[in-house]
Amino acid sequence: MKKVAFHTLGCKLNFAESSDLAHKFVQNNYIQVDFKEIADVYVINTCTVTQVAEKKCRTAIRQAISHNPDAIIAVIGCFAQLQSEEIAKIEGVDIILGNADKHKLFEYISNKEAFADHWNHVEDISKVSEFVPSYSFSDRTRCFLKIQDGCDYFCTYCAIPYARGRSRSETIENTISKAKELATGGKKEVVLTGVNIGDFGKHQGENFFGLIKELDKIQEIKRYRISSIEPNLITNEIIDFVNTSRAFQPHFHIPLQAGTDFLLERMKRKYNRELFADRINYINNAMPNAFLAADIIVGFPGETEYEFNSTIDFISSLPLAALHVFTYSERPDSLAKDFDGKVPMNIRKQRSLILQQLSNLKKKAFYEKNIGYNASVLWEGDEEKGLMFGFSDNYIRVARKYDAKYINQITKEILTNLHPTKEYFVIE
Repeated sequence: MKKVAFHTLGCKLNFAESSDLAHKFVQNNYIQVDFKEIADVYVINTCTVTQVAEKKCRTAIRQAISHNPDAIIAVIGCFAQLQSEEIAKIEGVDIILGNADKHKLFEYISNKEAFADHWNHVEDISKVSEFVPSYSFSDRTRCFLKIQDGCDYFCTYCAIPYARGRSRSETIENTISKAKELATGGKKEVVLTGVNIGDFGKHQGENFFGLIKELDKIQEIKRYRISSIEPNLITNEIIDFVNTSRAFQPHFHIPLQAGTDFLLERMKRKYNRELFADRINYINNAMPNAFLAADIIVGFPGETEYEFNSTIDFISSLPLAALHVFTYSERPDSLAKDFDGKVPMNIRKQRSLILQQLSNLKKKAFYEKNIGYNASVLWEGDEEKGLMFGFSDNYIRVARKYDAKYINQITKEILTNLHPTKEYFVIE
C-alpha cells in the first residue's frame, strides 16, 4: 500500500478540505502518515494570507523533498493559485493545482498519463461557480463542515477573493445532507466554516439564518459552532436564535480588523465601529457568558500612533474574550500594497505584542468571570501528562484526570477550580 502525507497551512477551511482529500486517498488503499515520515505522495495545502504563510509553504516543500526525493510532491490551494509560476521554479515539485482543481488531486495522481500535460493546472478562479463541499474526518469529537467558499468583498488588504474566487455555496438541502453524514459518524460537534459564511445561500435565494434553523433539527449532532461571521451579516435574529437554540453554542468569532472608522473605510470594510460595538453588546446582553473573539490587523497603512491608541481604547471598552492578532503583510494582489502611510515592520511587531497582551488580559478576565459557571463540556481523546481536555459550550478549556470513558462524551461541570498559571479549569 502506498503512503500519503499532508501538510496544511492557514485556516480551518483548508484543514477541512485537506481532510476530505486525505479521506479519498485512504478510500483508495493509501495509508495516511505523518508529514515527517517517508511517503509516496506529499501534499502541501497552502495559504497566502501573509508572507509568513508563504515562507512556511516553501519550507514544507523542501522538507518533503528531503524525506523522499522520489516522492510525488503536490502543492495545492491559495498560494498555488496566486503564485504557480514561482512554485514551478522549485526543483522537486511535481504537481501544482489551484483552488478550482485541488479537489481532483487524487484523479490527477492516479492517472498520471492522462494528465501529464496538465500537472501545473491553475484555472482563472474568478470564473468558477462550482461549490465543492468538504468536511474533516480526523477528530473523534468534532469536525469542520465547509458550507461556503469565496468572497465578494475585496477588502483592500486581502488577496483571498483572487485566490478562492467569488462567493458560492450549496443549497440548504444539500448542506443538511452533508451534516447528516457527519451525524451517522458519531461526531458530537460541528464547526461551520467558509471564507464568508454569512453570505451562505445568497445566489440561491436562501440565507444563513435559514440554514442554521434546519441544522438545529438534526438531533444526533449535539453542538454547533459558527467559525467566523462578518459583523454586518450577524443579525439580531441569528443571535436570538443561537440564544434559544437546541445545539448552537454561545461562542462567536466576529472580525473587527481595525478599531477606527478611518482605517475601516480604508480597508473597505462594510461596517463602522459603531455597528461592530452594537453587535458585540447585543450578544453580551443576550448571552452574558458567551465567548466573543475578534480578528484585528496591526500595522495597516495609515495606522498612526493616534489610530493605534484609539483602537486599544475601543477594544478595551468591549466585552471581548480574546483577540486573534495579525501583523499586516503586504499581499501582491491586494489594493493596499500601494497605499501610502506604511508602518515600519518593527513598529508593527511592537503593536502586535501590545494587542496580544491585551488579549491575554481579556481572556483571563473572561475565565475569572465564569468561575461558578455550569458548563457543558465535550471531552477529547488526547492525553497530556495524565490529563484529558475538553471545551465548554462557551469555549472555555477544561481538564480532568484522563479516563477513556469520557472521550466524545458531554458532561455538566461547575467551573470552580481555575488553574493558577494555565488557561483552563480543573475538574477534580
